[in-house]
Amino acid sequence: MKHQDVIIIGAGAAGLMCAATAGYRGKQVLVLDNAKQAGRKILISGGGRCNFTNQKVEPHQFICANPHFVKSALARYKSSDFIELVERHGIEYHERDHGQLFCNDSAKEIVTMLMTECDWAGANVQLRTEINKVEKLASGQFKLTTSNGDYGCDSLVIATGGLSMPKLGATPFGYQLAEQFGLKVLPTTAGLVPFTWHAEQKAQFEGLSGIAVPSTITAENGTQFSEALLFTHRGLSGPAVLQISNYWKPGQAIHINLLPNDDAIELMTSALESSPKQSLRNTLSQWLPKRLVEALFDSAQLDKALNQLGHGERDTIAKQLNKWSLVMNGTEGYRTAEVTLGGVDTNELSSKTMEAKQVPGLFFAGEVMDVSGWLGGFNFQWAWSSGVAVGMAV
Repeated sequence: MKHQDVIIIGAGAAGLMCAATAGYRGKQVLVLDNAKQAGRKILISGGGRCNFTNQKVEPHQFICANPHFVKSALARYKSSDFIELVERHGIEYHERDHGQLFCNDSAKEIVTMLMTECDWAGANVQLRTEINKVEKLASGQFKLTTSNGDYGCDSLVIATGGLSMPKLGATPFGYQLAEQFGLKVLPTTAGLVPFTWHAEQKAQFEGLSGIAVPSTITAENGTQFSEALLFTHRGLSGPAVLQISNYWKPGQAIHINLLPNDDAIELMTSALESSPKQSLRNTLSQWLPKRLVEALFDSAQLDKALNQLGHGERDTIAKQLNKWSLVMNGTEGYRTAEVTLGGVDTNELSSKTMEAKQVPGLFFAGEVMDVSGWLGGFNFQWAWSSGVAVGMAV
């Protein structure tokens, strides 16, 4: 049995970051993954440009049953530390809205950087390796039975990710391992994911596919995001929708402000004063795409002149614009989700080292834990920060 100081299961963002960190500390490190390629989720992220972190990362931008859990790791390895690493490797990047940072060229540069760091640190990355069995021996060490032979290690790191994007090889393996060792796993659901229409909504709105408008969307719990809303054939997407999906539960309404910078009553009152005979259709089409206006209101109403509308009608129309309430059918699920909500219960882990409190030598890094960030580079930052925290502790 080949013995290592540290074996990391998962050659994704957190696993590779952990491997390089531990390797630089002189540890003998082996990363195992059944994929043909390391960092597959990194490669497709950000439209192939990888939104690798955010200029401003704070604990409130993460969802976790224990909101304090993320603080230690994020404080010890900041987004500025990762930006410094990116710059050291000569990777050019740019900033988009809300402090999001993307590669100028390709996400491949981030994977190459991480693999280079592993190489320099002496950490080995072994792909195309199926793990058949993991056990803890009486000696306290771990034994892994794999398709490429047996391995032993003192510290075992689970960095297997969540269930999002199964076509990239996502499996519940990490959760199963946690449960095998007696750790609690919180229920998982798809996060940062588009919503789908009910049948009657689809008939009404699918013709709007491709239309994007600024919006503010509010969840039932009061959480809100102001970003673009995108209509699709299947439902609603765009940054505002992906963000709010993390705070939505099946059956709950979402409240959409289609005029986030305006009071619809004031706009309509002003329009009534200046152009009383203008049709409602032409009035609303100054503020929103005409196709959206025609899908939201019936044509008999839209054909009325503003001065033909009663007070109550105007109020109802304004409410539809500033607080359009919708109960969506569901989400597109893990197939298109960017993250997995839930996972290994962080109350089972040390927030400083990510080691299981009841299983010495067993560590977790990245998305497999019950930690999910907002859209905008936060989930990658959690991968880097938690990966470093574990790499410093093994």
